Amino acid sequence: MARPRRRNKRRPMAEINVVPYIDVMLVLLVIFMITAPMMTQGVDVELPSANASPIQDSEGDVLIASVDSQGRYYLDIGGEQESIALNQLQDRVRKVISQNPKMSVLVRGDKSVPYGDVIGLMVTLQAAGVPNVGLVTEPDQQ
Repeated sequence: MARPRRRNKRRPMAEINVVPYIDVMLVLLVIFMITAPMMTQGVDVELPSANASPIQDSEGDVLIASVDSQGRYYLDIGGEQESIALNQLQDRVRKVISQNPKMSVLVRGDKSVPYGDVIGLMVTLQAAGVPNVGLVTEPDQQ
């Protein structure tokens, strides 16, 4: 009697071969590493120049310097708001800062004011000895 021939049944393999996926990921990684520095972000603009150094963060009272849409400057000290010329603003801020050196200054600029005017105000404040300048913005209305 001949034995019936058994077919060699293979059981399905439960593991996934990930080697090809790793190869593809490494190739993509190399491509992105090469092309990322070549990508440019933003739009070319002519930025205003200012002779200013970075300021350090400190805590204390707040003084608000504002520029309205007509380019007029205002100084708000303790709730009192006064219109002031830019050259007088530096002297006034210097006096206030000498009395309270930890005071930080916030800059509020109308959105229609040229960028250079806001930077000019910030440079003037820094020249007056302000240790901290921040920008005030409105939250997005969505």
